[in-house]
Amino acid sequence: MEKKAKGTRKGYTTGACSAAAAKAATLGLINGLVPKTVECDLPNGQKVMFEIADSGFDGITAHAVVIKDAGDDPDVTDKAALTAHVKLLPKHQGEIILSGGEGIGKITMQGLGLEVGGAAINPVPRKNIKANVVKVATELLQKVGLEVTISVPGGEKIAKKTLNARLGIVGGISILGTTGIVHPYSTAAFRASVIQGIEVAANQGQQVVVLTTGGRTEKFTMAQLPELAQASFVQMGDFLKYALDTVVKCGIPQVVIGGMVGKLTKIAQGETITHANRNAVNTELLADIAADIGVSQEICDEIKQSTMARYASERMQELGLIQPFYQALGQRVIDTLHERYQGKFQLKVLMCDFEGNKLAEAEGEV
Repeated sequence: MEKKAKGTRKGYTTGACSAAAAKAATLGLINGLVPKTVECDLPNGQKVMFEIADSGFDGITAHAVVIKDAGDDPDVTDKAALTAHVKLLPKHQGEIILSGGEGIGKITMQGLGLEVGGAAINPVPRKNIKANVVKVATELLQKVGLEVTISVPGGEKIAKKTLNARLGIVGGISILGTTGIVHPYSTAAFRASVIQGIEVAANQGQQVVVLTTGGRTEKFTMAQLPELAQASFVQMGDFLKYALDTVVKCGIPQVVIGGMVGKLTKIAQGETITHANRNAVNTELLADIAADIGVSQEICDEIKQSTMARYASERMQELGLIQPFYQALGQRVIDTLHERYQGKFQLKVLMCDFEGNKLAEAEGEV
């Protein structure tokens, strides 16, 4: 059999693994023995067989464990033990009460579409877990209810590698997934997290959202804007369009973009998705900016012929023109976004070098 190329193997979400564990534990409660494998209906309609890594039944509660396989996605929850405990609730006929146990985060802020104080189990996984339980327990539920508790041993430690704390989710991970499938290096998941981060900021009443292109630029902007709440800072990565569209939808009046020369140049040239594998950096634009601040034609030509935005930055540094150069670049970013988002928000652009040192800032209404 032909081996799949590295980086292409799909995995399963925490939601899908939780649903499989819940179904297996329910079968254990009904039959007195938890099965070794279980077929789970995913939210996207697929049926997938999951292995049960550990299980038990003590006459009152059945439990089952599914070890998450994230495929080739670099997911912090890969190999996490998604565990479901299911027990009878004699006085709750027909009900399935879903709760979070050890290692599942608790919601402390509005804006996630989940009840404050409740478990961080997202709406689609909630529905999917219950649907899988109902599929095997329809007859049982005519007489009693069921309590399904999802837990993840070590979940609190895993959560420290996520943005959960910033979203107001404390004490553990979230149970996520809209399809049940994890796609390697999932851009859809990252894009969704950007939108969610901005919505949380809006729901907290934040008047400013700070969009950064990565960890270094976020650290830089946090140092520049210590007065802002942590929830105001959102790593947008390459998803400028989705970030700003969400800002407008949520009515946030002020935006700060923190970035370095490459991504800022892409924004200035009108790119709304700034990934390196998409259109190349327009070094001609950088040459034009250099010319505007009085740089010689010879150096402007060299910048134009280069394929790297960083080259222009280095040349400006040599000439002692780094501040006016970045000031002009920031203004180009504002002018470009003005065409798309005219009158929608105030914009500040904060620019840093590759070591996180401030180079310049520009400000204006788009």
